Amino acid sequence: MGCGKDITAPATPDTLLAATYAKGADVSWVSQMEVGSIKFYNSAGTEQDLFQILKDKGINSIRLRAWVNPADGWSNTGDVVAKALRAKNAGFRILLDLHYSDTWADPGQQAKPAAWAGQDINALKASVSSYTIGVMTALKDKGITPEWVQVGNETNNGMLWEEGKASVNMKNFADLVQAGYAAVKSVSPTSKVIVHVSNGYDNALFRFIFDGLKANGANWDVIGMSLYPTAANWQSLNDQCLTNMNDMVTRYGKEVMLAEVGMPVAEAAAAKSFITDIITKNNSLPNGKGLGVFYWEPEAYNGWQGYQLGAFDASGKPTIAMDAFLIK
Repeated sequence: MGCGKDITAPATPDTLLAATYAKGADVSWVSQMEVGSIKFYNSAGTEQDLFQILKDKGINSIRLRAWVNPADGWSNTGDVVAKALRAKNAGFRILLDLHYSDTWADPGQQAKPAAWAGQDINALKASVSSYTIGVMTALKDKGITPEWVQVGNETNNGMLWEEGKASVNMKNFADLVQAGYAAVKSVSPTSKVIVHVSNGYDNALFRFIFDGLKANGANWDVIGMSLYPTAANWQSLNDQCLTNMNDMVTRYGKEVMLAEVGMPVAEAAAAKSFITDIITKNNSLPNGKGLGVFYWEPEAYNGWQGYQLGAFDASGKPTIAMDAFLIK
């Protein structure tokens, strides 16, 4: 092949990352894993606290999901507060991810919490408000101010179905987002509110959601995206994601964050290239509108909960993918 330039290599940032740029990890499973006696090891193979391992890999922000009343207790308000306090004490900034469900909320399911099951849209708005204020206040009581708060998780078709399904009633979804937004700001005016949609390469989807929210009077500060490519398609998806990110900035004037990224753990070298490139692309947005990139549950290893997109190897050490966050 000669010694020509490797065109598959990720771009080098034109500008250095600002100190405020979020290099993040969602580690919501950590408390459950530790109770299960799962250990974490640094690159040298020495057992170490997960938060220290991540900090040494350049991570400066932690994302935590919150469920209303999960059956097993994990990710309930108490668990979230405990992990957030641990993150704060370790010097991390915090992203709170409110699912408004008792379990996973994502494009395929947005189930109302059992306690809200019979509520109409007005009651749901009140529940979103009171629950959001409750979680934010529980954090505030421990001296914790999340820098960012997601109102809903991967709300490609709204949340709190059926009442809040965007394709059926965008106004209801917008009202629920606004209830969450106002509740966050009532406790912490400085926290930035994120609306989060998956498939960050899908511009039509993002225009559908954010045009709809704007037309129906909802407020938000940050557009959050998920992006889960493979070694085979990360370059094309990153290019499409950059086009979409630039459109979001132009169309709505909002900041943009990759709230979740991941790749198969077996594709660690490609994952490093992917992460480096998407950080670079996000950081290239005009006027500092690119806020950061968060890896979703990198610490999940050996098929924990069946998940194969982590960034720790079978021995519990970070893969080379995590070195992408050492970018300055």
